Amino acid sequence: MPQINKARTHKDVPGHSSSLTRLRIALTVFFALDGFVFAGWVVRIPAIKAQTGASASTLGLALLGVSAGAVITMILTGRLCRRYGNHRVTVVCAVLLSLSVALPPLTHSALALGLVLLLFGAAYGGINVAFNSAAVELVAALRRPVMPSFHAAFSLGGMVGAGLGALVAGALSPTRHLLLLTVVGLLVTAAAGPTLLRHEPPPPERELPAEGSPRRPDRRTRGLVIVFGLIAGCTAYGEGALADWGALHLEQDLHASAGAAAVGYSCFALAMTVGRLTGTTLLERLGRTRTVVTGGTTAAAGMLLGSLAPSLWAALLGYAITGIGLANLFPVAVERAGALAGPGGVATASTLGYGGMLLGPPAIGFMADWFTLPAALTSVAVLAAAAAVVGALVGAAARRADGG
Repeated sequence: MPQINKARTHKDVPGHSSSLTRLRIALTVFFALDGFVFAGWVVRIPAIKAQTGASASTLGLALLGVSAGAVITMILTGRLCRRYGNHRVTVVCAVLLSLSVALPPLTHSALALGLVLLLFGAAYGGINVAFNSAAVELVAALRRPVMPSFHAAFSLGGMVGAGLGALVAGALSPTRHLLLLTVVGLLVTAAAGPTLLRHEPPPPERELPAEGSPRRPDRRTRGLVIVFGLIAGCTAYGEGALADWGALHLEQDLHASAGAAAVGYSCFALAMTVGRLTGTTLLERLGRTRTVVTGGTTAAAGMLLGSLAPSLWAALLGYAITGIGLANLFPVAVERAGALAGPGGVATASTLGYGGMLLGPPAIGFMADWFTLPAALTSVAVLAAAAAVVGALVGAAARRADGG
């Protein structure tokens, strides 16, 4: 009874709703900024590859710096968030992300590039854990499934960042372009950061067990959380692969101009944004299992077209279909993990998911050297299909358990 009264009183506090709205807007801005900065970096990878003289496999090793920095930071960021708060860590990581994106074009060797990408990856991994954790708290307080809207903002930011890259690729050097991203990132952080710093994270409004603390997940629950994390990883692998290698494939294999190649990731990001903005309706009509199965199958078909098509326009269409297919798989996987094990489940699934996004590009680089880049990109289709199969098996197992 005290818990129920507390929840009602909290919800009825004057200004509480407007405070949550301001927090939601600020978090949305940071999700969009993350996508904007990341896309701005990835569309200049072909130019920076030429600048450093790196082979595909050497570039893949350099890109591993992003993965290593992000993974190390993801492990530590949870502790930092518990000590200093998700909001403070989000703002600090946004500043580091904005500053570090200007460093790659200043390098002239694969080794130097890999070292500066360690810092960029650390900032990227840190901000993703911090603002996803803040978003989980806000979703719990709002009692509305708004998580896809945050990921839509990331995709929209990526689309704008890639579109800007396409516009300036022929006019600005990578150094000037990425320095412009630094300025934009710092200005946006200065504008949206104070809202996060002024407001305490909202307390979650959820029922607790009678003893007043959530139950620890059992072995089966932890196993399901890992399965959903693997689904997130399989799908995020595709996003990372298209981010780091999509433009290079169009430029190198289909002989597209630098501007046209940058449009490829923009098409992917736009399709993913549209898919996530309509994700709630899709989930209501199809349910989670069919959304995962349909999305994984669609993404697999789209990526086969995008990687093997002989023309630029067919490849761009394939990228867009892939974006539509992958759009809601990551949010669904993270949401299900959270429903099973709370914020700990969200953290596990998110880490596995972003691990797939960050570890995938180096793997593509090695496969491109062993085979060809188009053949390497078909691995995205394989993993998307695997996510669909796993999703179908988990859904079938859940239905059998309910029937039993």
